[in-house]
Amino acid sequence: QVQLVESGGGLVQAGGSLRLSCAASRSTFSIKAIGWYRQVPGKQRDLVAAISGGSSTDYSDSVKGRFTISRDVAKNTVYLQMNSLKPEDTAVYYCRADTYQRRIYWGQGTQVTVSS
Repeated sequence: QVQLVESGGGLVQAGGSLRLSCAASRSTFSIKAIGWYRQVPGKQRDLVAAISGGSSTDYSDSVKGRFTISRDVAKNTVYLQMNSLKPEDTAVYYCRADTYQRRIYWGQGTQVTVSS
């Protein structure tokens, strides 16, 4: 089982930056992939960025060049650095862990609001 705790959301002006953190209850190397997803009311939850146990990364086209996913192995934490934020980035951001046992775990979510 994996527990995930997100933090770092908040209110920021367009063009600003935020860093989200996802603290996992075990080593991120033991997890197949950890991803950041976001959801706005009435829409599905979409992938923003992901990092695998082997450290390969993937980004949605809408955030490439602006967002960076990384991790601190010692802290079992995955980060999402978000720069050049736009109002359309406003959403609840969720951390998700996919395990090698084919189980999926979600964090509680953190709100990101970008004002114009």
